[in-house]
Amino acid sequence: MKTALVLGASGRFGRNMAIALRARGWTVRNFRRGEDRLEDAARGVALIVNAWNPPYPRWAFEVPQLHADVRRIARATGATVLIPGNVYGFGQQPQMPWREGTPQLATGSLGRIRLEMERAYERDGVRTIILRAGDFIDTEMSDNWLDRVILSKLAKGRIIWPGDPDVPHAWAYLPDMARAAVDLVENSANLDTFSTVHFPGYTLSGREIGDLAGAALGTSLEVRRMAWWPLQIARPVWPMARYLLQMRYLWSLPHALASDRFDNLLPGFQSTPPEVAIAAAVAAIEGKAMSAQTRPWRPASGLDGQTIPASVTIRLDEGKT
Repeated sequence: MKTALVLGASGRFGRNMAIALRARGWTVRNFRRGEDRLEDAARGVALIVNAWNPPYPRWAFEVPQLHADVRRIARATGATVLIPGNVYGFGQQPQMPWREGTPQLATGSLGRIRLEMERAYERDGVRTIILRAGDFIDTEMSDNWLDRVILSKLAKGRIIWPGDPDVPHAWAYLPDMARAAVDLVENSANLDTFSTVHFPGYTLSGREIGDLAGAALGTSLEVRRMAWWPLQIARPVWPMARYLLQMRYLWSLPHALASDRFDNLLPGFQSTPPEVAIAAAVAAIEGKAMSAQTRPWRPASGLDGQTIPASVTIRLDEGKT
């Protein structure tokens, strides 16, 4: 029986990968940081799912070492490493859609860290699959942009959009992305030693998200824009604010991920319709509405343990669009 080690199994991508792997007959080991030794946990595995994602302020210090450890173990065991990729490396170039061969020209620190991390796997000759995707749509409340910000005001009849609500934005429904990742792993004979594949997911604007969420609720939703100025104020006391502002451009830059290579590799893949994916996210939010109202605002990208200081008030909606 095939065995996979999942690093970050309690996070968004890791949790969905563990579910998808088990559904396909894999034995899954969830790595427990602080308890397990990576060398021991990876013994005999065919796949290492590297879904570790430290909070943005710790990327520069933790990402290089975390991935160096994984590369070292993968070289020693011959395991394939699967990494959920993001779009940060493309920077602010306006080409749409972004393809696997699109130059990665990031100038921001987060994009450069990701670029160097990916290149290190290629340099070291580690068998690697990077499945690149947009922002996540989850079936549980998982502190992503969709549930923590965009759909956080459903009870008040509106959504909050972080940028231009008419600009297309790349999205990935996590159960679909995880299924696709397992498909790629099980068909890795068709891939190069180091392979990047774009997961096309959905390309949806803020207004389209609002329409789909409204349809799930049987009502119409107003679209309001998120105010960013409180994050400017929070920068001196909340390190995460600096990095959220760095990535703000993605909410006003039209972008999508090309499907050509994905379709060639997995021609029979059946995606969940976007209305079903958004309805699942809405259901998760509605089911936890009371707890969601009392939790600190924590956007995507591993904001574990990070909260906004009590002296800072984040106003999520600034007016009609």
